[in-house]
Amino acid sequence: MPTPGTHPSAAVRHLLDLLNLLVEGAPAESFALSAGQAAHLSEQEAAAMADATRVALRIRRTLSQHRRREAELAALFDTAGDLAGLRDLDSVLKAIVHRAKLLLGTDVTYLSLNDDEAGDTYMRVTDGSVSAAFQRVRLGMGEGLGGLVAETARPYTTGDYRDDPRFRHTETIDGAVAEEGLRAILGVPLRLGARVIGVLYAADRTARAFTPDEVALLSSLADHAAIAIDGARLLEETRTALVELNAASRTIEAHSEAVRRAEDAHDRLTDLVLRGGDVTDVAGAIGALLRGGTLIHDAEGTELARAGADPRPPSARAVAASRADGRAVPVDGTWVCAVLAGPELLGSIALSGRADLDDADRRLFERAGVVTALLLLLRRSVAEAEDRVRGELLGDLLSGAADPAGLSARARRLGVNLDRPHAVFVLHPETAPRPRLLAAAARTAHTRKGLAGTHHDDVVLVCPSESPSACAAGLAHELGQALAGPVTVGAAGPATGPGAIADTYAEARRCRTALRSLGRPGTGAALGDLGFLGVLLGDQTDLGGYVQRTLGPLIAYDAQRGTDLLHTLQVYFAAGMNQTKARDALHLHINTVVQRLDRIGRLLGDDWQRPERALELQLALRVHQVATGFGNRPEPNGDSL
Repeated sequence: MPTPGTHPSAAVRHLLDLLNLLVEGAPAESFALSAGQAAHLSEQEAAAMADATRVALRIRRTLSQHRRREAELAALFDTAGDLAGLRDLDSVLKAIVHRAKLLLGTDVTYLSLNDDEAGDTYMRVTDGSVSAAFQRVRLGMGEGLGGLVAETARPYTTGDYRDDPRFRHTETIDGAVAEEGLRAILGVPLRLGARVIGVLYAADRTARAFTPDEVALLSSLADHAAIAIDGARLLEETRTALVELNAASRTIEAHSEAVRRAEDAHDRLTDLVLRGGDVTDVAGAIGALLRGGTLIHDAEGTELARAGADPRPPSARAVAASRADGRAVPVDGTWVCAVLAGPELLGSIALSGRADLDDADRRLFERAGVVTALLLLLRRSVAEAEDRVRGELLGDLLSGAADPAGLSARARRLGVNLDRPHAVFVLHPETAPRPRLLAAAARTAHTRKGLAGTHHDDVVLVCPSESPSACAAGLAHELGQALAGPVTVGAAGPATGPGAIADTYAEARRCRTALRSLGRPGTGAALGDLGFLGVLLGDQTDLGGYVQRTLGPLIAYDAQRGTDLLHTLQVYFAAGMNQTKARDALHLHINTVVQRLDRIGRLLGDDWQRPERALELQLALRVHQVATGFGNRPEPNGDSL
């Protein structure tokens, strides 16, 4: 150091200049001695100053390295902070490659992720790339620079990839690298512990060597990136799990609500059945629960109940499909559910107005089928028990059992009043099975407060009626429609009191046999409707009633007008239905005979000359002649009609 009052030497001044240059961060060329300075120095001073310059340059390089390292560390900290703030995996990956490009100043940076299932690594994100083929390339483990990094978990660099023999070149990888124009490539692994999840790259389009500092910098960035990627993945998986959990929670809530609703509906329907509700009540409840129209049919397709729906026959195909599958099935905008008791088909339910049923409503509809099966089984059990009681009573009535008072009391307990006039109907199905006719007869008996059952292989119906003939015709039509086939109905009565039922049954049975023998199946009538044959078959011969039913209009006309159309009709038949011979026998003009016959036709009907009707008229005339002797009276005035 110079003493006070002296001037510093050239060497000291040079040292001060070097220190100032270091402080200012001057470029390296500023540290060299100028030619003018060197000319005034001794050899010893020049050597000392050269040593000082070399030391200053080393200090400058060290300071530059520290400043660069500080800048890199600051950049890494900034990168870590940026990555930590990102929550989306794509955003994290894009931020990583972009920051790598800024830190290393390369032409292109990119990142590939490992595909454990495929066993390769694929390009995920690029920054600075212009080649579509390069952006889609996949590298097998060990292939190319990236595949080798992914396989070995070690960084690799190359100053010129296409001429570097250390890597396994493939046509696909080399073609993509050439299309992108890359020469110098640096690749470092993205590691989570011992597991490699991908590779981070920096590349230039000119050949050059990557420095150890660049390798270290990219590796540090890759370490931060791997943590950020794992965090983003975990966050994404957590979000997905939360979404799935929320969806599962909503599904569970919906399922719980559906189960609660189904149980509530089941309880309501079951309570309805146990409180004595009928099929119509159940149909209405099902329709209200499912907001649609309901139809319930039995196993034979007969409608049992309907609520808010138009009548229609059940779809046999849909019922069979539901029975086989055990589930409700849709057909033409209507849902159909078979009503089953084990393998036995009891009937079906149809739900209209609901083209689409979700799973909950479909299960509810199917549960309604179970409740309906319970109701039908209860009904059948009750009906079978009641039918046994009614059948026993009917059997005792038809067989003429003793104790009429006891029979009347038993009938009253079943809601049947035998003190009223009752008719007996014997039914015969011409095509339908007998059990179906019995079921239809039982429904009719229930409606009309009568009795129905079988007796001596006959299906018999006993119900209140004072006009068996008209009722028989109506029953033949009604039962024929219910069975979709002809039903013959023989009727007798009316009978009052239990003691008269047996004889009335026998007459109704003969009437049924006569109808079928006469070629009139599918019709209903009483013996009185069969003319003289009915008189012959009847137990109580009512000849007067027969004459009145056959000739009543002529008898009344003669009585009111003083004519003798009965005699004219008798002579006409005696003359072999020949008008000329009748004229001679009556001693009348032919026109008078024609006029009388025309009047007879208007009174008796146009078919009075048909063979069967003519026979009935002749028999009635004979009975009337024997009873009254009308044929022995003198002929009235010839002009009278």
